[in-house]
Amino acid sequence: MTASRKKKRWEDQSLLEINRREARTSFYGDSAPKISLNGEWKFQYLDAPELSPEGFEKADTDQEWDTIDVPSVWQMRGYDKMHYTDVLYLFPINPPFVPTENPTGIYKRKIRLDRDWLRQDTILKFHGVDSAFDVWVNGCHAGYSKVSRLPSEFDITELVREGENDITVRVYKWSDGTWLEDQDMWWLSGIYRDVELINEPKNAILDCRVDATLDSAYQNGILTADICLKNYQGTVNWRLEYRGHEISKSSVYSKNRTVHIEERVEEVKTWTAETPRLYMLTVSTEEHEIKVRVGFRKIEIKDGNIRVNNQVILLNGVNHHDFNPREGRCVTYEQIRSDIILMKRYNMNAVRCSHYPSNEYFYDLCDEFGLYVIDEADLECHGFEWVENYNWITDDPGWQMAYVDRNVRMVQRDRNHPSVIMWSMGNESGFGNNFKRAAQEIRALDSTRLIHYEGDSDAEVTDVYSTMYTRIQKLQKIGEMGTDNKKPHIMCEYGHAMGNGPGGLKAYQNLFRRYKRLQGGFLWEWYDHGVYTEKNGKKFYRYGGDFGDFPSNKNFCIDGLLMPDRSPSPALFEYSQVIAPVEVTRTEGSIREFQIKNYFDFLSLSVVEIDWFIEEEGTVIQSGIMDHLSAKPHNEEWVEIPFHSFRAKANTDYYLKVCVCLKEDVNYASKGHIISTVQFPLEITNTELSERETGEELTFKEDSHLLTIENRNISVKFHMVYGKMVSLSKDGKDYLTDGPQMTVYRATIDNDMYKKEDWMNRYFIQKSSEQTEYVNVKSKEDKALVTIGKYFGCLNQSWGYHCVYEYTVYPSGQVKVNLQAQRVQKGKLEPEFLPRIGIFMKGNKELQKTKWYGLGPGESYPDSKSASSMGIYDSTVDDLQTRYLYPQENGHRENVKWFGLYADQDGLLCKMEKPLGWNLSNYSDESLEIAQHPYEIEEAEDVLIHLDYLHSGLGSNSCGEEQQEKYKVKLQNFSMTFTLQVVDKDHFLTKARERYWN
Repeated sequence: MTASRKKKRWEDQSLLEINRREARTSFYGDSAPKISLNGEWKFQYLDAPELSPEGFEKADTDQEWDTIDVPSVWQMRGYDKMHYTDVLYLFPINPPFVPTENPTGIYKRKIRLDRDWLRQDTILKFHGVDSAFDVWVNGCHAGYSKVSRLPSEFDITELVREGENDITVRVYKWSDGTWLEDQDMWWLSGIYRDVELINEPKNAILDCRVDATLDSAYQNGILTADICLKNYQGTVNWRLEYRGHEISKSSVYSKNRTVHIEERVEEVKTWTAETPRLYMLTVSTEEHEIKVRVGFRKIEIKDGNIRVNNQVILLNGVNHHDFNPREGRCVTYEQIRSDIILMKRYNMNAVRCSHYPSNEYFYDLCDEFGLYVIDEADLECHGFEWVENYNWITDDPGWQMAYVDRNVRMVQRDRNHPSVIMWSMGNESGFGNNFKRAAQEIRALDSTRLIHYEGDSDAEVTDVYSTMYTRIQKLQKIGEMGTDNKKPHIMCEYGHAMGNGPGGLKAYQNLFRRYKRLQGGFLWEWYDHGVYTEKNGKKFYRYGGDFGDFPSNKNFCIDGLLMPDRSPSPALFEYSQVIAPVEVTRTEGSIREFQIKNYFDFLSLSVVEIDWFIEEEGTVIQSGIMDHLSAKPHNEEWVEIPFHSFRAKANTDYYLKVCVCLKEDVNYASKGHIISTVQFPLEITNTELSERETGEELTFKEDSHLLTIENRNISVKFHMVYGKMVSLSKDGKDYLTDGPQMTVYRATIDNDMYKKEDWMNRYFIQKSSEQTEYVNVKSKEDKALVTIGKYFGCLNQSWGYHCVYEYTVYPSGQVKVNLQAQRVQKGKLEPEFLPRIGIFMKGNKELQKTKWYGLGPGESYPDSKSASSMGIYDSTVDDLQTRYLYPQENGHRENVKWFGLYADQDGLLCKMEKPLGWNLSNYSDESLEIAQHPYEIEEAEDVLIHLDYLHSGLGSNSCGEEQQEKYKVKLQNFSMTFTLQVVDKDHFLTKARERYWN
């Protein structure tokens, strides 16, 4: 007969804590002295807790131990192994038990305390330890706690002494808590947030719960505060200030260690994400003073909508993990402050704490700068979905208090922050009775906020209906249901910012703005989780699988709007433009009148100004400022841009660019900060045609299957067997080293991951070739004409294209290329759509500088170009690229009318008859496909040039909507025409503007 397995302390889900104090609110200010225990600790790493040396908890046992810095995670300090998964647990599913091989870290720190300190109480506070831990003080067990992303406090007054004190902490990587902490992130362990000693007065103010709401007219504030005192019976003083001015004050006598305050504030200054006005409540006794920042606002659901201060709001948010590429889950106040300022500058008004509570100061900063927060419990058990038993512990009564504890402690800590508008009970953990009980407990603690949990798919106990990665068609149907008897809808995750993408964000925003029930969403996610690495002279960022970790979700953790070096990805610029709170559109039939739509929820347009510019292909020729806007929230006004009439230059485009800018300084940006930019073409044209330049007569020479057509201005070579132009030269220097060939392939992007197998191994789009059908050469009086018929197809495919390349070589040195392509299908099998259709060429490697007229300055794609403007831009070939951590298609520009490629003075000018998509790169698509990191990309011997008739959009299909139909390149007939010429780089613009009769 086999004995049942005995639970260890760290395997008992019913044991929530030992000697841990009840959770309480975090104060903005506290007069109690503190000693930071951050810094160097002695450290011993073990493979299991049971291997701890005898007497380790006593003093003077650490002489031979290592040293580790706190806060830190030990995997980033060379202990244990790095491992990343999105869903999977790293051990057999047998809750609440965890592996016997359970990496463990023992930390030791000595601290000297004097007699004055000992007159008050000593509280030991850990802000975050992953995943469970025991504490000893001077050899005595002080307590046990878990829940990795919440603080734990222990009263160690009776254990400390005057002089030197020994603190020992034993941290367990795996615990029963791990079953509830299976979030999409690196598995990291240790004391990773701050540790401190608090010298708490004997008669301390233990807690102060504040509610600051509004009356029924939403004009006057109603302040209530419930104060809990430690041992004190006597007078409690309080005062309320606004920006240093006293609003009210009073004194209350405490008889039973509690005090209740109620105060009405007339004509209160309300808090919103757009107007983050904060009052300061100071509560004091003779021994202790605490401060709480107060924001008066009212959150409710009314007529089927989430409202703040009776105003329907739209959430333009992002999901935020704590991450640092050198420190893992350890982040600093400065980094978080920088994050929040960037969110505000890029037009975000909301943040979801995915998927755990953040540091206490995170919420202070959201209060101060103005962000709506969904605060989320440290609760996810995603791995149970993998074994098709999602509710394994979610519906198990034995786990109920563990679920409740994580939610209750979050609420108890963060409930004073006005920025928190929703409590989220967790993420991706099924749904069952344990969540129902957690919702009850949250409401008992706080009825002033909404409850969220996406796993409650019927919104049975939540206040909002939340979904993830909902496709556009389904989202529209949700919106069309209206708000009658329906709960408001938000998307807690959408727009997966993995690699190159997401595209299609504008379609989502249009629905959010069209349908009353749809109240916005949160993009996934803020930051790439790449791990900084220096190896063999290379500096790069590693992701899942790079540490030999298996199984792993590989680069699925590289999915942020910020790259690990904190540089914005193109997606951040795109998202900012899409969600910009001011929209400028031109009145139909007018070139001067514009509608300015105010999508702010609380601010009028008086806070912005319009800076306008008339641009001559990127050069400003007129400008002005309009600073008398006044439209109220959710309203619009019409303005006329007062630019002067002018005569257009020959064959030149003109645009009106409108920038919406801040009118005054705010706490996250200076006056003039650009909120959004939009550009409108002006139908002011002056077309002039001229005679094409002449030149000496062209000569023809054929040798070894090579046909050379040349004169002093140009030399063009064609291969008569392979049927293609093989070079374009002048004065003995090659500018093109290989001529146009059709292609349908791009290096796959992360958002192609579910199409890649078909594209690469079924349709073999990367294995294309052209078969020569005929080559015709004609010499005319003023030009040479080479016509080449070809068949384009991919390996083992019945679909393809009949292509006719027509090259017209002019004595002036120009080569006009016209491609006519007609699709062919001789079977039935063909891809639903293609990455691109167009041509690629090769340029001389020396030509590393470029100038172009088209969308820029950054990359743009058909479903991701809101942040781009037409203009003339300069770059190097390398700087055109976006260095995604996982190499993939990048650097594309849409709507390009011409480009020049040069080294010194002369360069290759290519101008298009109609705008085309364009890429320049020093790397082939094949090399991008093979490489796993940027430093592994093999450099090509030439500059690779892509011209696309059409390029498919990006979509978000790594985790979300694929490309919309209108952004999918179908097999279709197409044609494209462009002209090549070697030109002095200073004359690119002049030559590009020339149009010819002949």
